[in-house]
Amino acid sequence: MKTDLQDYSHKRFNILTGEWVLVSPHRAKRPWQGQNEEISKEIRPSHDPTCYLCAGNTRINGEINPNYEDVFVFTNDFAALQNDSKSFQINDGLLQAQSETGICKVVCFSPDHSKSLADMSATAIEKVVFAWQKEYKELGNIDTINYVQIFENKGAVMGCSNPHPHGQIWSQSTLPNEVDKKDKAQLAYYNTNTSSLLGDYLGQELNEKERIIFENDAFVVLVPFWAVWPFETMIVPRRAQGSILDLNAEETLLFAEAISAITKAYDKLFNTSFPYSSGIHQSPTNGEDNSHWHWHMSFYPPLLRSATVKKFMVGYEMFGSPQRDITPEVAAKMLATLVE
Repeated sequence: MKTDLQDYSHKRFNILTGEWVLVSPHRAKRPWQGQNEEISKEIRPSHDPTCYLCAGNTRINGEINPNYEDVFVFTNDFAALQNDSKSFQINDGLLQAQSETGICKVVCFSPDHSKSLADMSATAIEKVVFAWQKEYKELGNIDTINYVQIFENKGAVMGCSNPHPHGQIWSQSTLPNEVDKKDKAQLAYYNTNTSSLLGDYLGQELNEKERIIFENDAFVVLVPFWAVWPFETMIVPRRAQGSILDLNAEETLLFAEAISAITKAYDKLFNTSFPYSSGIHQSPTNGEDNSHWHWHMSFYPPLLRSATVKKFMVGYEMFGSPQRDITPEVAAKMLATLVE
């Protein structure tokens, strides 16, 4: 069976979303004559006077950033969600809409404009985790906020509008689509098995050891069996936890260590500052019993064969279902050899 997965086209099931991904390992050998991305040769300064995220600089709304020394958080000047939106609902036959409120924030990881998470120490990344925990708790305690989404877009190819090391937090009144799917899947499994879906999955992965990239005492970094993106990875806590607030002091640093390990490995893979979108999926803040949740952090990088070849989600992916060429097992082996 394992050999078949590496030689023949097949579908893999995503236990968290209930969706399938098509895997076509034979296509990894096809010649590439498509688009090649340009590799950025830019060497960024530690402080850019034109960057609106750098310490001491003025943002577009006229506010001046403090001379911060580690992590700086502020309310997004161009927020996608508004906290004071008018409340309304439209039910006009098959036309349905409803208002959505929320609060969006920006998290600057470091005052050093030239760095990314891959260039930061685990102790420096731990300060970012502390900021995530603080915002998740404070935003989640607001009555109108029922979910807090922490994420980062790294690299111009991922639509990042500013190279300064930063991420975002969007908090809102309802559960976004991906979270809603994962919420339902984990709840159904928990009600049937009285155990964590991801915890049981992690146990199977640790037994097989085919897709493991990095381990420490509290976390495992792996390529999910159902991964869509060529070098997609997931950081999973060994202990079933609903959110990052459940981390103890030791686990917080070990989480930072796991982030450091995978981001550094990414940069080594194609010898480039590796682009990706990453995000943490964790328990909703709706005040309900969310014992079924097992939080995790995912990385979705778009690079396929090299620093210049990008995976496009087009054609069949748009009209059918996600598809990948390189198998998760091959991707895991490539990344595992690069972990420090």
